[in-house]
Amino acid sequence: MLEVIDEVEAKQEQKDRNTSGRTLVEAPTDKEPPEAAAPTKEPGLKSQPVETNDDAQTLTVKKPLYKRQAVLVVAAIVLLVGATIGVRYWLYARAHESTDDAFIDGHIIQISPKVSAYVKKVHIDDNQQVKAGDLLVELDQRDYQTRLDQAKAALDAGLARQNEAKTNVSLTRATGAANVQQASATVSQARSGVESSRAAAASSQSRASQAASAVSTAQANLEQARAQVLAAEAEATRANADVERYQALYGKDEVSKQQLDQAVATARTASAQLDAARQKVVASLAQVNEARSSESAVVDTARQSRTQIIGAQAGVGEALGRLAQANTARQQVAVSQAQHETAGATVEQLRAQVDQAELELSYTKIYASEAGRVTRKSVEEGALVQVGQALLSIVPANVWVTANFKESQIGRMVPGQPVDITVDAYSDKVFKGHVDSIQAGTGAQFSLIPPENATGNYIKVVQRVPVKIVFDDPPDPKHLLAPGMSVVPEVAVR
Repeated sequence: MLEVIDEVEAKQEQKDRNTSGRTLVEAPTDKEPPEAAAPTKEPGLKSQPVETNDDAQTLTVKKPLYKRQAVLVVAAIVLLVGATIGVRYWLYARAHESTDDAFIDGHIIQISPKVSAYVKKVHIDDNQQVKAGDLLVELDQRDYQTRLDQAKAALDAGLARQNEAKTNVSLTRATGAANVQQASATVSQARSGVESSRAAAASSQSRASQAASAVSTAQANLEQARAQVLAAEAEATRANADVERYQALYGKDEVSKQQLDQAVATARTASAQLDAARQKVVASLAQVNEARSSESAVVDTARQSRTQIIGAQAGVGEALGRLAQANTARQQVAVSQAQHETAGATVEQLRAQVDQAELELSYTKIYASEAGRVTRKSVEEGALVQVGQALLSIVPANVWVTANFKESQIGRMVPGQPVDITVDAYSDKVFKGHVDSIQAGTGAQFSLIPPENATGNYIKVVQRVPVKIVFDDPPDPKHLLAPGMSVVPEVAVR
């Protein structure tokens, strides 16, 4: 600093010496000759100063001493203050990084309906402070209440069908077991009937054989009786002929009475034997008819036995079919069980529909998910809102600063460094904060159309990297910090 002041003084002294050696022409006076007062000018020539004797006609103009000292003092003070400020600014700038490309940032929660309905009641207004869980908007819930009632009725019907299917499973299982036992008993009974019919048929066949033998015997006896009749007739004819011959001889007295009587007796005996033979034929014929009748009866019985066997065998087949049908009880139980499970799945589906209807009914009341201030309210009573339509936004009080530093400024910036935050809206207030994190990438890299430097001519542009800065203490409620407000952060990097 002293060297600068000495240099300034040396320059001032040199200027004073140059001034003392220069002659200045005073304004013309009464004592001066006209020639000196009004120098002649020739046309086309510039006026030149008239040089005279230094001792007689020139005056030396010098500044007062006090003015010279004041200028030096002021200059020294100005230089000292400027140097002090410059040094302090230089030292401060080395230890701090700042940017004016910074803004208040925060979560903006958009409130949208999950169901479509008419707005019944709006409980909030613009810029109103709300708490988490406050009722914001009510929608007309009559349609969704009706859907819930229908879903509950369908669920009750499904539960009834499920109980019916469950009862049917138990009934099918019990009925199937009883049918199996009954069919098994019927099969056994039918098989016993077949055996009985077969035994009866065998007995009938034996009796038929016996009846056939009896018929043959009776027929033989009949033939024998008929032969005996013929023999008796022949004997009777001979005896009658002998009687007639003995009578003729007796009339001639050629034979005795005894011989005649003997011939008559023999004829009578032959006649009696003929009658007996004829009666025997009749009896034998009756026996043959009786044997044939018995044979026919036995044959009919045998035929009936065979028919019974066929019927019994058919009964066995039918019983086996019933047993096979009864043995499908497991499959029937499985079918009933599947129907029960299907009814259970239907019940679960209906319960899900009830839950969905209850959920949609609950969506008719829209609550605040977080505490904050209502902004961008665009919902009115009576309006028809659609799913996903923006009704309003809630801005929570939790805000931070997003500062876009140049990439050349973040080399010494690390999380945790203190930050002085000046908000344009409150220029007399300095907020305290610290660096929270640095984004892993420049803002341009995450833009909608990132730059492609591999095409065309390349011009280097200093990129900016977003840095998140959080406040150390929650902002005072009287200082409204809203997203989008401009701030100037100063990060102490040393």
